Order: sequence, then structure tokens, then C-alpha cells
Amino acid sequence: MRINNFFKLVIAIVVSELAGVIGSIFTVSAIPTWYATLVKPALNPPAWAFGPVWTTLYALMGVALWLVWKKPPGATRKHAMVFFYAQLGLNALWPAIFFGQHFIGGAFREILALWICIVLTMIFFAKISRPAAWLLVPYILWVSFAAYLNYAIWMLN
Repeated sequence: MRINNFFKLVIAIVVSELAGVIGSIFTVSAIPTWYATLVKPALNPPAWAFGPVWTTLYALMGVALWLVWKKPPGATRKHAMVFFYAQLGLNALWPAIFFGQHFIGGAFREILALWICIVLTMIFFAKISRPAAWLLVPYILWVSFAAYLNYAIWMLN
């Protein structure tokens, strides 16, 4: 069965947004309790800002995935999608480590692995679709900022 491009777009966005849904399972209860008690750096955004930012980033990831998925199959596309799903899995895992386990140092190490996977995804996406790679720029910037926040919270607590 061949899936048309519109349904590929919908599937790509839904799959990406699901990573956020999985992560939110761990954040919803921890933000007003455990997270609220942590000492945070001055640049820490208000808690309400994270939801809209991540929802937008997941949508951009989905569109980027769609731009790659709709291209003809091949080894480069396969590698690009493997790195995409690897970073998406790491993305969904980070809240479980940080908010679920309260393992701030482990979450920092995990976010470094996530950052590397995003860069590799961008490199492979660029070989297939430059717009797909560019759609991930806000994501890598936000994850870089999140890594700084994670590290600062780790050092302050």
C-alpha cells in the first residue's frame, strides 16, 4: 500500500508530537512539585513557556521528517531516518531521566547524546532536503539552551 504525501505529513507530525506526549507524562506532576524546588539559573524561562515551544519544535521536526520521507528510498534516506528516530527516542527519554528519576547529571549526559544525534540527523537530512535540515535549526538551538539549563541546574543543586 502506498501512502500519499498528505498522510505522510500527518503521520510524521503525529509521530513527532507523540515524543512530547510521552515526555509530558513525566513533567506534568514534577513541575509544580520537585522542579519548583530546584535552584535555577537566571535565564531559566517560566514553566508555561516550555509547552508551546516544544509543541512547535515537534511540528517542525514532523515537517522535516516528511520532507525526507517523501523522497525516493535509498541508503542515505534510511540513515537519515534512523538518526531521526534515534534523536526522537532520546528526546522522549530525557524527561523520564530528569523529571521522572530526578537524575539531573544523567539527564545532562543524555542530552549531550541527543544533541549529537540531532546534528547527525541534520547532516543526513541536508543530503536529501536542505529545507528539512533548516527546519531542525530551532530544535538544535533550543536543545543547546536546554543543555545549558540542565547543566546549570545540576551545578546549582
